[in-house]
Amino acid sequence: MMTMLTVVGTSLAKKGQEIIFLGPLSECKVCKVKNICFHLEKGSHYKVIGVRDVMHDCNVHEEGVKVVEIEKLPFKAIMDKKKAIDGSTIAFESPSCIERGCEHYLLCNPPGLGSKQKVKILSVGGKAECAAGMSRVLVTLE
Repeated sequence: MMTMLTVVGTSLAKKGQEIIFLGPLSECKVCKVKNICFHLEKGSHYKVIGVRDVMHDCNVHEEGVKVVEIEKLPFKAIMDKKKAIDGSTIAFESPSCIERGCEHYLLCNPPGLGSKQKVKILSVGGKAECAAGMSRVLVTLE
């Protein structure tokens, strides 16, 4: 895994903390250190592996932000069995499902992952039970 630098709110700057980058906020456009965040991939999962002593003021985090070392993490999702091919890069599509109470809803609609966003399928797991009757499997994505 490749180590990268970014900034996170001081309260999140703890070794082992996992974060999902949801994309830049409008308040970030005037930030002097925005480029250290803007290189992250929207919808991707990261883990803090080191915390540096460097702090910066922030328009979003009242307590400011700290520079941290992060690594990108693979994450689980559930997707259409027909499109789940090991090693392929796809445009992820959430199902047209309204079963918000389903135990798999967040795996079918991973937080931060936009419709048609490109992801790499690292592995395909077993069948996932679908309340709406769709043919779905568990996958590990990057």
